[in-house]
Amino acid sequence: MARPLRLQFPGAVYHITARGDRREPIFLNDEDRLRFIDLLSKEVEQQGWLLYAFCLMDNHYHLLLETPQPNLVRGMRRLNGVYTQSFNRAHGLVGHVLQGRYKSILVDKDAYLRELCRYVVLNPMRVKIPLAKSLAYYPWSSYLATAGRMPAPE
Repeated sequence: MARPLRLQFPGAVYHITARGDRREPIFLNDEDRLRFIDLLSKEVEQQGWLLYAFCLMDNHYHLLLETPQPNLVRGMRRLNGVYTQSFNRAHGLVGHVLQGRYKSILVDKDAYLRELCRYVVLNPMRVKIPLAKSLAYYPWSSYLATAGRMPAPE
């Protein structure tokens, strides 16, 4: 059975998640996280996306973004593909890093955007990551930039 096509249209807002293959880590160190943020930044700029929130966990990530053009599939294919290649090259591995396709949930911008921004950045506290006892110490989400405690990634 063929996979259903992704719904794409101008101005769509998505909550994107992708998990590590076999729920394994997709970020082994801070260099991996920085590389992912750099690739995400380039893709946001190239595709013209509006990135509202992000959070990198050890074995998955969350993105909350708007696509002014219907180009989610193109950008996500490149982001996940290039990250997989760079992760494998950096760690001397081959094969899948991410489990299947990313999940994209359409979001009602007016009703749920603010709540989802909170949900995304609070994720480290929900799973009790030691570094995230306070979000003020968790550098791998958009919280610190939103709170004005650090510059936003480009």
